[in-house]
Amino acid sequence: MKILLVDDHVLVRQGVRRLLMIIPNVEIFEAATSFDALNLFRQQQPEIVVLDISLAGSSGLELLKRLLIERPDAKVLMLSMHSEAIYAARAVQAGARGYISKGASAEELVTAVMRVSEGKRYVEREIATDLAMKQFSGDGDLLERLTMREMEILRLLGEGKSLTVIASTLGVAYKTVANACSLMKNKLAVERTADLIRMALEMRKT
Repeated sequence: MKILLVDDHVLVRQGVRRLLMIIPNVEIFEAATSFDALNLFRQQQPEIVVLDISLAGSSGLELLKRLLIERPDAKVLMLSMHSEAIYAARAVQAGARGYISKGASAEELVTAVMRVSEGKRYVEREIATDLAMKQFSGDGDLLERLTMREMEILRLLGEGKSLTVIASTLGVAYKTVANACSLMKNKLAVERTADLIRMALEMRKT
């Protein structure tokens, strides 16, 4: 089985590689950027792509869309630091076959890869339960108006990061982050950045 592992952090790639090496007859190719990932995807034609949802300077979902344009039947498992259900929902809606957080167990990661490689869908158990409850209750409608980049900025605001630090973390210009905050205020019908931070903190509790 050929697996393309896409993450901009070397230590994460090394850790995931070690966990996946227990799969029989596995070949693992690594990429740190969207550009390298696309090239390897074309060259190696992997059975499955394990893709970080938050690549530096770009979005994993943007790369997901490009992979699906290249090959509509591509099997992509999103790997994320986010355990909130809304991120999983966005990934699945965008065409991912599965979603698992970086906090999942080694056993569950391997299970997710195997299920997705078989053409099945897989969402980490705890996230899947939360996702089902949110869909049942209708919770999260406001947040669904946000793009993945806006969700990432909102999460970092909730961690107490300044706009300057957020821009540096995401590898984008300060103006890009400031503009995103303005758009979020309009979408969420709030007036102050403090209101965005409050919503981010509420999101972390769910």
